[in-house]
Amino acid sequence: MSRRAVTRRVAAVALLAAALLPAGCAAPRSGSLGPAPAAPPPVATTSAPAPSPSSAAAPPTAGPGRSPTPAATAAAPTRAQTVTVELWYVRDGRLAPTRRTRPTTVATSRLALTELAAGPTPAEAATGLTTLLPAGGEVTRIADGVATVAPAPTDGDAPTRRLREAQVVYTLTQFPTVKRVRLAAGPPVGRADYADLLPPVVVTGPPIGARVGSPVTVTGTADVFEATVTVRVLDAAGRTVATTFTTATCGTGCRGDFRVAVAYRVQREQPGTIEAYEVSAADGTRRHVVAVPVTLTPVRS
Repeated sequence: MSRRAVTRRVAAVALLAAALLPAGCAAPRSGSLGPAPAAPPPVATTSAPAPSPSSAAAPPTAGPGRSPTPAATAAAPTRAQTVTVELWYVRDGRLAPTRRTRPTTVATSRLALTELAAGPTPAEAATGLTTLLPAGGEVTRIADGVATVAPAPTDGDAPTRRLREAQVVYTLTQFPTVKRVRLAAGPPVGRADYADLLPPVVVTGPPIGARVGSPVTVTGTADVFEATVTVRVLDAAGRTVATTFTTATCGTGCRGDFRVAVAYRVQREQPGTIEAYEVSAADGTRRHVVAVPVTLTPVRS
């Protein structure tokens, strides 16, 4: 048989085989690239339980070639905790507040009365603050928003006793658990019972001797004409380095809150004074001036 005849017979056989294959099937491929690659066998996997939050957050333990982590060697140092209490003293026959920071105690009301009876610091006394409260009084009970103080001081004339009571009431009612105070055998009293002992302008912040930066936020209460309070900052030489004014939430016959930020500029850290007052509508003079000595710090550029 000739070579051409053999070639034609092989081609005919191939055509017959292709015709006999089921529909959708393809003949195996082959050629110079070799057999077509088969899909890789599935990889066996095992599911591990998810780590608990505590185990996930745990630091690696020490072992060969591994140093212990800082958490494993020593606990981080903790800062001493402090508490700031507001103390109401007396100046010129009226109430005046300041603040003092002391180590934290669970008996903050006892701490406040102890500090109140101890009297002002030298810096506070230099501004005219004094106390009328003798030592020995303690809070014996707090229930239903009423703090009972015993023994209640009863000596002195009526104005002195009333100022002393006002010191205790205003100091203790700064705490959220105390709304009124029971002194001696009388009924409970609150701040409204002694509101007439407040001066026209009260500055609650910053406290005496504070180290402040610019802008300094000045807060307080006032009962002044048209509720307008003026604030100025004086440097160590007594020069005015900033002045502004604000409006209290109420005024001219009612007491309102005020809060204002005052920007100033000084070249170096130095003693200074923050003044809050009312400007007289009649002649423009400063009235009811409250001066708070502070330390002024320069603006960092």
